[in-house]
Amino acid sequence: MTKRVLYLGMIVVGPAVILTVSMTGMRARQAPAGAAAVRIDEDDIGGVVTGPRGPEAGVWVIAETRDLPTRLIKSVVTDDQGRYLVPDLPKGNYDVWVRGYGLVDSPKVKAAPGKTVNLKAVPAPDKKAAAAYYPAQYWLALLRLPGKSDFPGTGDKGNGISETIKSQGEWIRNIVNTDGCTGCHQIGNKATREIPKALGTFDSSIDAWDRRIQSGQAGGGMSNRFTQVGRARALSMWADWSDRIAKGELPSAEPARPQGKERNVVVTMWDWADPKVYLHDEIASDKRNPTVNANGRIYGALEASADYMPVVDPKTNRATQIALTYRDPKTPSEADTPPAAPSPYWGDEVIWTSHANAHSFAMDEKSRVWIAARVRPNQTSPFCQEGSNHPSAKAFAIKQSGRQMQMYDPKTEKVITIDTCFGTHHLNFDNNGTLWFTGGGPVEGWFNTKIYDQTGDEQKAQGWTVFVLDTNGNGKRDDYVEIDQPVNPTKDKRINAPFYGVAPSPVENNVVWGSVLGMPGSLVRLDLGKNPPATALSEIYDVPFNDPKASGQGFAPRGMDVDSNGVVWTTLSSGQLASFDRRKCKGPLNGPTATGKQCPEGWAFYAYPGPNYQGAVDSASADSAYYNFVDRFDMLGVGKNIPMATGNESEGLLALIDGKFLTFRVPYPMGYYGKGMDGRIDDPSAGWKGKAIYTTFATRAPFHAEGGKGNTSKLVKFQVRPDPLAK
Repeated sequence: MTKRVLYLGMIVVGPAVILTVSMTGMRARQAPAGAAAVRIDEDDIGGVVTGPRGPEAGVWVIAETRDLPTRLIKSVVTDDQGRYLVPDLPKGNYDVWVRGYGLVDSPKVKAAPGKTVNLKAVPAPDKKAAAAYYPAQYWLALLRLPGKSDFPGTGDKGNGISETIKSQGEWIRNIVNTDGCTGCHQIGNKATREIPKALGTFDSSIDAWDRRIQSGQAGGGMSNRFTQVGRARALSMWADWSDRIAKGELPSAEPARPQGKERNVVVTMWDWADPKVYLHDEIASDKRNPTVNANGRIYGALEASADYMPVVDPKTNRATQIALTYRDPKTPSEADTPPAAPSPYWGDEVIWTSHANAHSFAMDEKSRVWIAARVRPNQTSPFCQEGSNHPSAKAFAIKQSGRQMQMYDPKTEKVITIDTCFGTHHLNFDNNGTLWFTGGGPVEGWFNTKIYDQTGDEQKAQGWTVFVLDTNGNGKRDDYVEIDQPVNPTKDKRINAPFYGVAPSPVENNVVWGSVLGMPGSLVRLDLGKNPPATALSEIYDVPFNDPKASGQGFAPRGMDVDSNGVVWTTLSSGQLASFDRRKCKGPLNGPTATGKQCPEGWAFYAYPGPNYQGAVDSASADSAYYNFVDRFDMLGVGKNIPMATGNESEGLLALIDGKFLTFRVPYPMGYYGKGMDGRIDDPSAGWKGKAIYTTFATRAPFHAEGGKGNTSKLVKFQVRPDPLAK
C-alpha cells in the first residue's frame, strides 16, 4: 500500500530570501527559517538541510550503508524549503550527509531508518573547493580543440594532425568523444585531469601522457588511436589541458542546482561484481513488456573482464554471481592480452581474464536472459561456410565471426551455449520472438527463439543477410554490384553498414533499424521481405554534416532506439541526441541517388546540456553519451515515449521532455558512467514506487571513480516521484 505523506505544522518566520553563493555565482532560492519538519515512516530518513543563511534547496542528501549483504546507497534532492526524505530504506546503520553545488561535504551523521535527521550544509570556502564537486564535463570543457582551419590535417610534416582527419568533428569523434577516450571511461574526473604519481617522473607532461595512454590491458588500443589521428598533436592537446588545470585553472561554467522535476529523483545503487571488472550492460525485464520478471533479480554483463554474470536481488539487497561458460576449450581469453605498460593502479597484473567476453542482453517473456557472449574461437562452424546447405550461407558465407550467444534460464539455473555464424554485440527482440543483433559486420543476423524452443536446432533457428540498396528503384532485390563498385542504375548495390545499435520497429512488421558508426555515420532501415537472405532491402540515411539542405548537423552515432511512433533516436559524438522520422521524407527513398544523402528533413538535433569544449565549432556539448533508450512505458515517471541517454560526462541520466533535457545526476560516488539501460514495472498499481529505469555504473576503469582503487561497478536505479517528499 502506498504510504501517505504527513507533515507537521509549518511556522512561517519572515519572507523568503535569496541566498547568493558568491564563490560559484549560483543562486539557490531559500525558504523561511522556520521551514516545517518532515513526518517519516519507520523505513525513511528525513529532515531539513540548513546552511548559514537558512534552508538549502536543490542539494543532495546521501544515505549509505554497508550493513546489508552488499553496499547500498540512496540519494535524494531537497525541496525549495530544504526538506528531504530518503524513502524505503532497509534496516541498518547509515552514514547520511549533504553534498551540493556551492558546498563541500557536510560531516557524516550516523542514522537509522525511522529517524529525523536535520543536517547542516557547509559552504565551499572558495571556487576551487566548490569545483571539486562539479561533473566531469565542466572540467573536460577546458579542453582546447584544434581550430577548424587546422583541418584537413597536414600530417607529421605539417600541423601534426593525420591527413585522414578531415574535420574538427572527426577529431572529436576519434580522440575525444564516444569513439575516442570517453567511449570507454570518463575524462575530466579527478583521476584523469591529474597525472598519477605512481605513473613515474617525466621531463614533460607530454611524455607523461605518452606513458599514461599505454597503461594496462587497454593500453595498446589507446596508444594506437593516438598514432592514427596524429600522436604528437593529440598528446600536446591533452597535456595542455592537464597543465592548465595543474596551474590552477578552474571551469569557466558553473552547474545549476537541480530544479523542478530534477528534485523529485530517488537514486538507488548496489555494489556488485569485484574491483577488477567492469560492467557493460544490465537487464531487468523484457523490453517489449516491462512487467516481466517483476521484483526479480537483475543481471549484469562483464565485458572482457570476468566469466560470470553479477546479479542483484533488490528484495534482499544481495549480490551474487552466475558462472558463464564456453563450448570450445580453445576459446581465447582476454588474459592473452598483457598490459602494454604497467598500470598505476594494478602494475603488471592481468586483471581482465574473460573467455566469454559477455557484452549485452535481452530478456524474453519467460525471464530467460539471452547474452551476446563468446563460446568458441573466431573460425565459424562448417554450416556457416561455402558448401553449406544453410539458406543464408548459400547467399553469403561467413568464415570468421566474434561473439556468439549464451542463454541463462532462471527456472533451471543453467547456462547453455549457442553457436552463431555471425558476430554478436547488442541485441533486441522483435514482437515475433526473434532476436536481432549487431556485431555481424557485413551482415545482419537473427535468431528465432520460437524455432529454437520447438526444435533445439541452433542452425535452423538462425539466419543472416547482407545490406543491399534498391538502387534500380524497382521495389525488389535483384542482382547487385559489390561494395567497391560504382552504382549501376540497372542493378542494386551492396553496402558495408555494420550495425552498432539495433532495434526492431514496434510499428512496422519485419523492419529493423540499426546505427552505423563512422563519420558522419548513418541509420539503416532493413526491410526483410518474405525470404530475408534473398529479399531483404536496406535504406541508408547519413547523419547530416556540413549539409546546407539540413536544418541542423551532427556526426557519429552510437546507440539507438525506436519509439512507439517509429521515430528513431540516436546519440551522437557531436554532443547531441538526434531523431530521424522517415515519415517526413519528401524525396525518393530508393533509386540511384538514394545512397545516404536523401531526407535531411527527417532529422532533428537536441544539444546535450552543459558547457562545450574550448574552440568547438562542430560539436554542441562536451557531454558524451555511449547509448540511449526510449522509455515507451513511463518507467522513469516523467511520461511515455521519453528519449533518454547516459550523460557520462554530466554524470547523470538525461531525459528529453518537450525538447528540453532534465539531468538526474548521480552525486555519489562521483564518476557515474553508464552504458546499458532498461526499465521495469514491478507493480503497475503502485505509482512511482512500482517502476524504475536501471543503468550500469560501468566505466572500464572503476578505480577512477570517487574512492579510487577498491571501487566496484554498480547497478543504478532511477525513480522520479511526484514531489521531493513523496513516499
